[in-house]
Amino acid sequence: MHSGRTPEQFTKRSLVAVSHAIERAALAEAEDGPLVVFALFQRLPYFDREREVYRRVAGRAAATVVAMVGGPPPDLPERTYGVTLDETEELAREWSVVVLSPRFGATLVAHDRGDVAPAPTLESGRLFDGRWGFRRDEALHEAIRLREQLAERLPAEARTALDEAIARVRDIPAGPGEPRAEAALRLLARRADRNTRPDTPTEAILDEPGLRLWAGMDGVTASGTLPVALVGLRVDEPPGSPERFLRRGAAREGHAVLTAITAVLRPVDRALRVADNEYQLLLPGLDEPAALEVVRRLHDAIGALARSYPFLAYTMHAAVGVTTRRPLPTADLRAAVDWAARKGLPVAGLPPETADAAPAR
Repeated sequence: MHSGRTPEQFTKRSLVAVSHAIERAALAEAEDGPLVVFALFQRLPYFDREREVYRRVAGRAAATVVAMVGGPPPDLPERTYGVTLDETEELAREWSVVVLSPRFGATLVAHDRGDVAPAPTLESGRLFDGRWGFRRDEALHEAIRLREQLAERLPAEARTALDEAIARVRDIPAGPGEPRAEAALRLLARRADRNTRPDTPTEAILDEPGLRLWAGMDGVTASGTLPVALVGLRVDEPPGSPERFLRRGAAREGHAVLTAITAVLRPVDRALRVADNEYQLLLPGLDEPAALEVVRRLHDAIGALARSYPFLAYTMHAAVGVTTRRPLPTADLRAAVDWAARKGLPVAGLPPETADAAPAR
């Protein structure tokens, strides 16, 4: 019964459109009950964004199952069953929406890669391996899979409703026109994805408003999903250097430092300039060894500037950590850089409560 489809790689932006289409289908008027729905949200903020939709879905479904790490809120509608996922289990990485009735089925099954593609925001560029479709037998397969994996955490009434719906679906053959309808939907999805891609690259150096937009501080984001390596960087001139406004070439020197910093950034990375001599690098999907390698490359590049500006041997202090917390702990990163500079350390780490480990994979 498995679809046999090869998983594809999708950005979150693409999958949001698919999930909304599936949810809209669940809300459509149809005389083909009973309807059952499964939705795995990873974290509560993503469910909160869709809470009203799922309240309406619950009014049409025989059973709606919503699952996420930490558990859903207690005030779920009637016939909606919440499941708490453990952060270390495989389902915690899954973003899935399955809608099944005797005459209709739709699925989105995606697994978080913990990585990003270049995109206008950190959330919209998150990468998932997955598949989606509007074929009833595929939805049946996924409903059975999720029912088996979640059964021990569901009350008896939910298991009964799911079993009755699944048995009813098995009694009725799938419609012969599903592949043609799905082919048309895939064409529309590809065109929509092309139309939403940015025409111009996003600037790598952000200001504070740009950071808020990119990091999702004013939108929907959640702790515990995508790891982001943070590198705080201070580049100081040696004591006794002439004041910058009295020194010829000061602007060129500052530009050279900025060029050295931006040279280590990947297309998905961003940097925030927090002072004339201080920067923060935001490196999605990197672990701590990879972030330390970025610091090493920066140290070499900034040290090499002394060959062009022989009277300036820059001193570099850095702080490094990896976090899954949102909002990003940029204030703690700056404090760690200050501490490294006071102690004369080339590299310091973020406190454990700030730089938490990425979720188990």
